[in-house]
Amino acid sequence: MNKDVFSIAIDGPSGAGKSTIAKETAKRLGIIYVDTGAMYRAMGLKTIRAGINADDVESVCSILDGTDVTIEFRDGVQHVLLDNEDVSDVIRTQEVSNAASKVSAIPQVREKMVQLQRKIAEDKTVVMDGRDIGTNVLPGARYKFFVTASPEQRTSRRYRELKQNGKLNGMTFNELLIEMIQRDERDSKRECNPLKKAADAILIDTTYMNIEQATEALLNKVAD
Repeated sequence: MNKDVFSIAIDGPSGAGKSTIAKETAKRLGIIYVDTGAMYRAMGLKTIRAGINADDVESVCSILDGTDVTIEFRDGVQHVLLDNEDVSDVIRTQEVSNAASKVSAIPQVREKMVQLQRKIAEDKTVVMDGRDIGTNVLPGARYKFFVTASPEQRTSRRYRELKQNGKLNGMTFNELLIEMIQRDERDSKRECNPLKKAADAILIDTTYMNIEQATEALLNKVAD
C-alpha cells in the first residue's frame, strides 16, 4: 500500500460499530482517527447547557458564531474542545446523542463542522467516520465503507455500553430501541446530506460479526 496521504471514509447508523472499527483500523495502520460525530455531540452539549431546544433552528444558529468546536490530537488520541473546554468524556450520554442528531440536521451547523473535517484530512492520512463522510465530507476518499447492523443488534450494543458506563439513566431496552429507530429516521431523511451509502462504498453488515471480524473485513479491502 502506498504511503502517500489518503483517506478512509466510514459511514453508517448509530450503534453499528463504525467508531470502534475506525479506531482499530487507525491503530493497526498507524494513522489518525477522526470521530466527526463527537463534533456534533459537542454542539449538542452546547445547546443543552444553553437551555436551547436542539430542534429550534433559529436559536441554535444564534449561538453558532459564538461557539468554537475544535479537535486536537494528543499522542494520537482525539480530544474534542468546546469553547476551549475538553468535553471528550461528557459528550457520551444519550441526552447529548439525541441533541447531536437534531443539530446535525441544521445546514449551518453541518457547514461549520464539515469545513473543519475537510481541513484535517487535507494533509494527513485519516480514517474518518460519520453519517455523510463518503457522500459529502470526503467524496474523493480512496476507500469508502458503509457499516450497518439490524436495529435490534445496534440497540443491544448501545444498551450494554450505556449500562457499563452508568449512563442509562433508567432507560429500558425498548425505549432505547424506539430512540434508535427515530434517530435513524432523522438521519436518513434530513434534507441536508442525509445518512446513505455512497454508490462506491463497500457494505459491511456487522449484525453477526464481532469487532475483530468487522475490522478484518475492512482491512482486507484496504490491502487489496
